[in-house]
Amino acid sequence: MKFASIQSRREEIADILKACRSRTLDLFTDIDSETFCKQAHPDFSPVGWHLGHIAFTEAYWILESCMGLPPLLPQYRTLFAADGLPKSQRQFLPSFEVIYEYLDTVRTQVLSYLETAPLEKQERLWRWLIQHESQHSEIIAFILQLRRWNRNGFYTRLNFSQSSIVNPPSPSPEMVEIPAGECEMGYDAIAAQDNERPTHQVYLDTYWLDRYPVTCAQYREFMAAGGYQNERFWSVQGWKWLEANPVCVPLYWSDSSDWDNHPVCGVSWYEAQAYARFVGKRLPTEAEWEKAASWNAQNSQKSLYPWGNSAPNPKLCNHNCLVGHTTPVNAYLAGQSAYGCCDMLGNVWEWTDSWFAGYEGFQPYPYRGYSQTYFDTKHRVLRGGSWATRSWAMRSSFRNWYHPGVRQILAGFRCAR
Repeated sequence: MKFASIQSRREEIADILKACRSRTLDLFTDIDSETFCKQAHPDFSPVGWHLGHIAFTEAYWILESCMGLPPLLPQYRTLFAADGLPKSQRQFLPSFEVIYEYLDTVRTQVLSYLETAPLEKQERLWRWLIQHESQHSEIIAFILQLRRWNRNGFYTRLNFSQSSIVNPPSPSPEMVEIPAGECEMGYDAIAAQDNERPTHQVYLDTYWLDRYPVTCAQYREFMAAGGYQNERFWSVQGWKWLEANPVCVPLYWSDSSDWDNHPVCGVSWYEAQAYARFVGKRLPTEAEWEKAASWNAQNSQKSLYPWGNSAPNPKLCNHNCLVGHTTPVNAYLAGQSAYGCCDMLGNVWEWTDSWFAGYEGFQPYPYRGYSQTYFDTKHRVLRGGSWATRSWAMRSSFRNWYHPGVRQILAGFRCAR
């Protein structure tokens, strides 16, 4: 296939920047000042800070680093830089209108520069910035969900277009056999994050993987059997976490049977591990997860997505806040992988058994601490994306990472054996 011209790539990047920004701003429709400025949880910055950080980051890398311009608003360096203030001090924010003007001013200059920017040297940075906004946009979405949860005490959907998903029959709790053999892991294309690189071959013995993520109905069995009260299902660290955080249901939980076929959402890695032990299974490694999601043993080729290399769309997976909440795990059969695993992209992030670390040959980008700071054996890898993940930050090789005790992210899991 002929490589796209520089001009067509400029136009593509401009279109994506605009589409991504539109989806980000959709999240702030009718937002009040308290929601904009206040933390929903001590571990997460206010949504208004994330909006300002998106503008600051774009200004820093394009206007300052590429164009050589002085800082647009120097006072924002402390407020909106990732290393500027503790999260608890990020609540004293300008209004939405002021930050929106900041976003718009930065973006106008950025798009103007893009028309003549040396894209052959900078394209990776532009692709990184798109994914940076996509990731912060998702954080904004789940913080808003968390705030609604804190306020209402039950699982509510974000106010987006009505779902057209019909509740399919209950999925059978079957597992898929993944035969032994080599596969390719990682991603080397221009859009790849530093922690996805380099691609490399991996050999895995035969294993079995759940065809679907664990559902609320399945998880309810664990709860009914005293899973949260029985120490034998928990690791030593998991039990310590539970004693310090005495919970008895997932964070985003509803007792309504309407959610039975949806993936369990809002569980920590420790809870996922305890459930896996309860059913005599384990969590998959991220290599096992990626092989099941992207490898086709028939032609010994890797695909970008479970269904192939065509971009995500509403018929293949639940993403991009198009539905605004989880959907049944068997609602997107057209998006299954070559091995027959369903719902591997979108809906909920899936915990794996792996610690976040660099692949052999890792090179940091765009700065040393972006991923490397978290190679500390304190962060577990999640794969797959959620209902709020933007398509530009969604692929089978994409890696997310959080402390194993975090529940606020839109995370579930599937089991291996």
